[in-house]
Amino acid sequence: MATVNIRRDVTDPFYRYKMERIQSKIEGKGNGIKTVIVNLSSVAQSLARPPAYVIKYFGFELGAQTNINPSDDRWIINGAHDAAKLQDYLDGFIQKFVLCKKCKNPETDVNIKDDQIKLDCKACGKISDVDARLKLSSFILKDQPKKGKKDKSTKKAERRARKQAEANANGDDESPNGGSPGDSPGDSADDADVGIEAGSDDELTRKIQQGALGLEDDDNNNKEPEWSVDVSEEAVRARANGLPDDLKRAVVVEADEEEGELSNYDVFGKWIEDTAAEKGGVDDLDNVEIYLKAKELGLELKHRTLTVLALTLFDENIVKQIEPRAGLLKKMVTSEKHEKALLGGLERFVGKEKPELIPQVSAILLQFYENDILSEEVLTAWGGKASKKYVDLKTSKSVRKSAEKFIEWLQTAESDDDDEVLTVCFWFTVVLAVITV
Repeated sequence: MATVNIRRDVTDPFYRYKMERIQSKIEGKGNGIKTVIVNLSSVAQSLARPPAYVIKYFGFELGAQTNINPSDDRWIINGAHDAAKLQDYLDGFIQKFVLCKKCKNPETDVNIKDDQIKLDCKACGKISDVDARLKLSSFILKDQPKKGKKDKSTKKAERRARKQAEANANGDDESPNGGSPGDSPGDSADDADVGIEAGSDDELTRKIQQGALGLEDDDNNNKEPEWSVDVSEEAVRARANGLPDDLKRAVVVEADEEEGELSNYDVFGKWIEDTAAEKGGVDDLDNVEIYLKAKELGLELKHRTLTVLALTLFDENIVKQIEPRAGLLKKMVTSEKHEKALLGGLERFVGKEKPELIPQVSAILLQFYENDILSEEVLTAWGGKASKKYVDLKTSKSVRKSAEKFIEWLQTAESDDDDEVLTVCFWFTVVLAVITV
């Protein structure tokens, strides 16, 4: 297997820190084309980092979808990307998330303290901060394991790092960076520029900001967007009285307790349904337009907004509809409270509005989890106890019963005693549920 220096700017053939050269293969064609990195686990172990960090970094840099927790060790990036280009991007990952900022040595451990990622160098003792503006920094902070619990890739990487450190301790005296001072990469100012670029807003955020600027211009010209809804007291009451009872139960989330009137949540839900009907279905709704409407009504930061979205943004094809909505939902889910509100709306949508989808609950939750919308902690807590907050207790138990395989897989997939048979059974159950419904 061909190897390269972890720091490719060091040309010394006896440089002690090496890794396999990235190997990739392109599969599929057309819109289904994808790149499989066949040796990502080995490369990540050489860097003492979880493979999920590396694949997610590639996804951010390339603007492509990735899988961060494959059960078959097939690490995939959507689109066609050659190995040489991926190797160049890997250099950026190593520079930002592996090398010590002082001695440029890769013998660092990742520690998280006070929502700040720190690199603890075992060679020189320097503890340096990782640029918090980088997109991957947010991913690492959001997806850090619970205290006392580490995923398998992290444990393997740490074992490899300890072995490497022991080998270094018994080896010859060599400069910490494995090369002359002139071999060191760019200075901190350059790193800061790169960090700003890599941490820039994603496509959805840019579109939202552009749309918001458009709204401000319209306001300055006393013009309303064509899709705006009259939210005056008379208009809201008239629309509410015209709704059928079952739709009122589905859309109404919160009323004004003091005035006894319908709130902007109802206006938002009704707007989504009316706009979807005009455009031919919920799939034709634009994420940016939805976000701007929520912002117009002052709901973009409210956790109950996620309940409205769960009730109105999907239909019987929800399993396929989640990924296209992932950017919007991740932007609006900013706390555990938001996640719980989304699960509550989902429970009502499946349990009451679309009971035929109950057998697909595991598949639905898997999509929310794989797209980084719902966290393991919130999902596990939700699956542990039925609630009558959004539906009756019987329906709540039925929904959670359908999710048992997923919750069980979630709790055991990253444990030391990982049961491969259980994982295979879970995936088989999910696929079978989707096919048969």
